[in-house]
Amino acid sequence: MAAERDPEGRAAAQPLLTDLYQATMALGYWRAGRARVHAEFELFFRRCPFGGAFTLAAGLRDCVRFLRAFRLRDADVQFLASVLPPDTDPSFFEHLRALDCSGVTVRALPEGSLAFPGVPLLQVSGPLLVVQLLETPLLCLVSYASLVATNAARLRLIAGPEKRLLEMGLRRAQGPDGGLTASTYSYLGGFDSSSNVLAGQLRGVPVAGTLAHSFVTSFSGSEVPPDPILAPAAGEGPGVDLAASVKEWLERVCAHLGLGVQEPHPGERAAFVAYALAFPQAFQGLLDSYSVWRSGLPNFLAVALALGELGYRPVGVRLDSGDLLQLAQEVRGVFRATAAHFQVPWLESVSIAVSNNIDEEELVRLAQEGSEVNVIGIGTSVVTCPQQPSLGCVYKLVSVGGQPRMKLTEDPEKQTLPGSKAAFRLLGYDGSLLLDVLQLAEEPPPQAGQELRVWPRGAQEPRTVRPAQVEPLLQLWIHQGQLCEPLPSLAESRAFAQLSLSRLSPEHKRLRSPALYQVGGAPSPVLGPLPPQPPIAPPLPAGGTVGEAAGPGGPSASGRAPVRIPVVGAAWRQHELLAVPHNLSRAVCLPCLLLTWYPRASRARLESGNRVHAPRGSAGPARVGR
Repeated sequence: MAAERDPEGRAAAQPLLTDLYQATMALGYWRAGRARVHAEFELFFRRCPFGGAFTLAAGLRDCVRFLRAFRLRDADVQFLASVLPPDTDPSFFEHLRALDCSGVTVRALPEGSLAFPGVPLLQVSGPLLVVQLLETPLLCLVSYASLVATNAARLRLIAGPEKRLLEMGLRRAQGPDGGLTASTYSYLGGFDSSSNVLAGQLRGVPVAGTLAHSFVTSFSGSEVPPDPILAPAAGEGPGVDLAASVKEWLERVCAHLGLGVQEPHPGERAAFVAYALAFPQAFQGLLDSYSVWRSGLPNFLAVALALGELGYRPVGVRLDSGDLLQLAQEVRGVFRATAAHFQVPWLESVSIAVSNNIDEEELVRLAQEGSEVNVIGIGTSVVTCPQQPSLGCVYKLVSVGGQPRMKLTEDPEKQTLPGSKAAFRLLGYDGSLLLDVLQLAEEPPPQAGQELRVWPRGAQEPRTVRPAQVEPLLQLWIHQGQLCEPLPSLAESRAFAQLSLSRLSPEHKRLRSPALYQVGGAPSPVLGPLPPQPPIAPPLPAGGTVGEAAGPGGPSASGRAPVRIPVVGAAWRQHELLAVPHNLSRAVCLPCLLLTWYPRASRARLESGNRVHAPRGSAGPARVGR
C-alpha cells in the first residue's frame, strides 16, 4: 500500500516507535512459517479512567494515518538487523522491507464515541506478523488520545456549556508529541481552543492567545511608540494619538476609582498601549503583573475607554493569580460601576478570563452559579491527566487462522474473550442508553423491539431488556489496506462527542461515584423462564483443562450427566454451545459462561490455545501444549 501523501502520516508514529519484543516475535513468526497466517487483535481497556463511568474513544485519525503510511525504510531495517541476533537469516530482513498494511482491516468505534470497558476501540486483522508489529504504536496512539479526550470531557461537564475553555498546556506537556496530542484531543473532548499553534496548523484546532507577564514587564514607561496614531474603527475621521488619549482617560479613571494618577505602573500602561496599537480589534489586558486594583485595572480601563472613543471594543481581561472567583466578582463590579459612570454600557460585559493551575476542584468553584468568569484557561490539569496518567489499553489476540484464542490467567480481570466479535448499543424508547452487548460476529444481531436476555459482565443473574433501538458500534474503516470512507473532520468528531455525552444519563456522567454503565455478553431472545440459580460446573480433573469431562456419553467425575464444553482456542470451531442439561432450559454461548457462570477457580484452569483431547483408553482429557 502506497504511503499517504500527508504531512501527518509519518508524524503520527513511525514503524520503529515500538517495543523490541514486537520485532523478536516477528522473527519468531517468520521462522515458524506463520508470518502470513490471518490473525485478529482487539484493542480495549478494562476500567474507565478517573473513577468515572465513561470514556471518549479517540486517536482513530492518527491510527489510520499511521497505517496508510506504514513502511519500513532501509534505515529501519538496518537498525533492526543491528539489534537482532547476528546470525538472523537475511531473508527475514527482505521480508520486512516488503511489509505494508495492504492486508490489514480495521473496525473501530467512530472518534468521539462513548466507550466502555471490554468493548473494542479497534479490531485489527491481517497477516499475523504485521498486525503484531502494529500493537505498540496503535496502543500509543489510542491510549493517550482517549485519556486526554475523556479528561477534557470531564472538565467540560464541570464548566457547563457557557464557559469557554482554553487549553494552554503545551509548556507542561510530556514532550512535543504529547503536547500536540493533548491540544488535539482536548478540543475533541469539548475545549473551545488551544494556545498550540502547531495544533492549529496540522489539525485545524482553533487557536487563541494574547500576552504574558513578560510583555508587560518588558516596558518601563519611557518608551515612545514610533507611530501612536490610531485611526477610528469605522475608517472615517482623523486618527488619534492613542498614548495621549490614554493618559487623559487615566486621570478620569483614577478620579473615579479614588486612586492617585501616579499609582498605576507606567510600564504596564505603555505595554497596554503598545498591544492596543498592534491589536485594536482584539485588545486584552493582563491585570496582575503588578497590582490588580492599583495598576492593572485602572490602566486597562484607560486604554479600553480610549479605544471605545474610536469605535473599538476590548475583548477582555485575564487574571492569573489570587482568588480567581472573588477577583472576577470584584472586577465585574468595577466594570459595571465604570460603565454607568462614563455611560459606556459595553464595558459591563467585557469578558473575564482566568488561569493559574486550575484543576477539577477549582473549576467547580469557577463554574458555580453567579460566577463572573467567562473564559477559563487550563494547562497542566488537562494535558498531564494528573488523576490518572494512563488509560491502560491492551491489545489482545482473539483469533488466529480462524480459530479463537483466549488469555486465561490467575487474575480474572485480565482474562479475554475469544473470537471475532460484534458490539451493539441498546437504547430505550426515550433514546437513553441501556447497555452495550458483545457477541460473536457471525451471530444474528439483536433486534429492536425484541426482548433479550443479556448477562452483564460480572453479574450473577441475567438482565432482560427490550431495546427500542440497536446501534452497531464497530464501523469498518480500512479493508485490506484501503480506506472505506473519508474520516470525519476533527470538528465533526468533536460535535459527535458532545452529542454522545448528551445521551448519557446524569447518573453515568457523575464525576464522583457514578453509576457504572453495563456491558453484557451473549444476547439472546428470551425463550423461557430464567434459571433460579447460576449453574454449578462439575469439578475438573486434577491438573486438567476443560474438555469432555468423561468422554462421550459417559458419566462425569461428579456422577452427573456429561457436560460438553468446547475447547477454548483450538477446538471452538463453530462456537459450539455449552449444554448443561440439569441446570439450563437452553444452551448457552461460551462467552456468556466465561463472563458470569463459570466459577472463578475453574475458569482459571482454562488456558488459551491449548489443545485438549481424550487419549485412547482414558476416562478424561489430557493437555497438549505448554
